[in-house]
Amino acid sequence: MSRPREDTTTLDRAEDQGVTLVYSWEVKPGRQEEFEELTHEIAYIAEGFCGHEGVTWLRPQHGQRVYHGVLRFADQDRLDAWLRLPARQTWLDRVHGVAHQVTEAQQQPTGMETWFSLPQRRVKAPPRWKMTLVTMLGAFPVALAINALITPHATALPVPLKAALFPLIAAPVLTYVIMPGLSRLFRRWLYEERVVR
Repeated sequence: MSRPREDTTTLDRAEDQGVTLVYSWEVKPGRQEEFEELTHEIAYIAEGFCGHEGVTWLRPQHGQRVYHGVLRFADQDRLDAWLRLPARQTWLDRVHGVAHQVTEAQQQPTGMETWFSLPQRRVKAPPRWKMTLVTMLGAFPVALAINALITPHATALPVPLKAALFPLIAAPVLTYVIMPGLSRLFRRWLYEERVVR
């Protein structure tokens, strides 16, 4: 049985940039106990691997057979080394007799990268300092508008409610309106020229 292709997205390689892998496995009927033993085995192997920062296995809902494994690594280089580890390859060969992978492994962004993705393109995330500058540029007019238009009318509200106004308004406006526009506007600066042609 051929091993499913693992699809990895390149992320910012800053030292503090973690990488998360998500796997989903459908276990053959009656083999759940055997599969769970195998998850303990791979967790034990991963614990001793440099750069591994934890693994969580999510059990299926009642009546279902799909398990989800969430693995976190310190950076892309450590992840690449893990993917090549012979002990991991041996484990994959063994688990394929018990379950089959129903989704490809995916690296999940761990920060602002979701605001700076290009549709249907796998690219290296912009440097964090660039993402920070563009985010500040987007957040400033939102903060200014909230302080000028809403805060003066909210003086009678309790402090927790006044404090809640900013994230309740700013988060959706930034996510759905401001940041997609800014990431398109500054795409040639944020990304390498070859990516945005």
